Amino acid sequence: MKKYLFNFLSIAALAGACMLSSCKKDTNNVSKTSDLGTTAPTTPRAATYQLVWSDEFNGTGVDGTKWNIDNGNPNVNNEKEYYQAANATVTGGNLVITAKKQSVGGQPYTSAKLNTSGKFSVQYGRIEARIKLPMVQGTWPAFWMLGSNIGSVGWPQCGEIDIMEHVNTTNTILGTMHWNNNGHVQYGSSTNTTPGDYHVYAVEWDASGIRWYVDNTLYVTGNTLNNINNTGAFQLPFYIILNLAVGGDLPGQTINDGALPTTMSFDYVRVYKLTNTSTAPIGQTITLRGFNNLYVSGENGTQAMNCNRPTASAWEQFLVVDAGGGKVALQSMGKYVSSENGTQPITCNRTTYGDWEKFDWVPTTDGKVTLRGNNGAYISSENGTQAMTCNRTTASGWEAFAVNQ
Repeated sequence: MKKYLFNFLSIAALAGACMLSSCKKDTNNVSKTSDLGTTAPTTPRAATYQLVWSDEFNGTGVDGTKWNIDNGNPNVNNEKEYYQAANATVTGGNLVITAKKQSVGGQPYTSAKLNTSGKFSVQYGRIEARIKLPMVQGTWPAFWMLGSNIGSVGWPQCGEIDIMEHVNTTNTILGTMHWNNNGHVQYGSSTNTTPGDYHVYAVEWDASGIRWYVDNTLYVTGNTLNNINNTGAFQLPFYIILNLAVGGDLPGQTINDGALPTTMSFDYVRVYKLTNTSTAPIGQTITLRGFNNLYVSGENGTQAMNCNRPTASAWEQFLVVDAGGGKVALQSMGKYVSSENGTQPITCNRTTYGDWEKFDWVPTTDGKVTLRGNNGAYISSENGTQAMTCNRTTASGWEAFAVNQ
């Protein structure tokens, strides 16, 4: 996202087709970490989130029990705004941050920046906001988070999650994660929308990774499982930040003064935590039938799993086990299904379950279910033509299963 001690840098997204630019602290030691994730389009969403914190902005002013309001220039990124409380108003059910051509504190522009540091932090969950963005050259709106331990460890060691970042008049939305791995590194991607209209920008974050959405469409996933590439910062609490910068390394210093004042409007900010309540049939023995109308087999743990059985016998039956944190494990013939972290075909040969054997039970709109591993990818039946895998970034026909049918 932006603003701690960051400077401009860019990396290629894993798919190679999408270039992400973002603004951060250090342009040295930036590496493309290809095992972090991939870009992706639409996916079903799990129904296991419970609202735990929100601001609907239905009052007459900024709620001081929820937000701190910054004062002054942040002295990063060569930004030109002076943040002040007067530029953050609540009206008509919206938080409105206004950027103005106004000289205060030695800066030629004013704007506002809010954060929840010391008042609210979150570790894992879905963090979303419905936002309408300015489409003005020189503006840099952002909805993002920093690790709550930044005061003791500094940046980028604390980690940073940029839920939404936008610059100037483009249709491009950026989603990025920043952290320390022998120097500042980042991973992320971008997608196109109509930023001048209201859209819901969100991340869904758990121990396995971070997934970025615009209007519930997934466009990039970052893998943090087992502290991969020193991503342990993303297993700790973060606080929320809202701001509208003017000028800076990412948008540049060409600012359309004639289009000011301009606004960034928030309909709401909401945080959902993953609950232990799941739609999964915990404690029941089930069968799973793939897109090809054949059944998933655990193969008695003697080989990789397949979806090629015309009938369901013992090897095609799975006990659904509560694995904690809203996740499930699947057990057949006394052994657990493993995603194998997506690096090889899945198996059913584990005597106990760990992270690779835990799955999100994600219902689809047509009554089926998809299973998402801790690597952030989905189990695929491979339509029965080869051994099953857990490496799909999106879920469609081959990744959906009928239960007990």
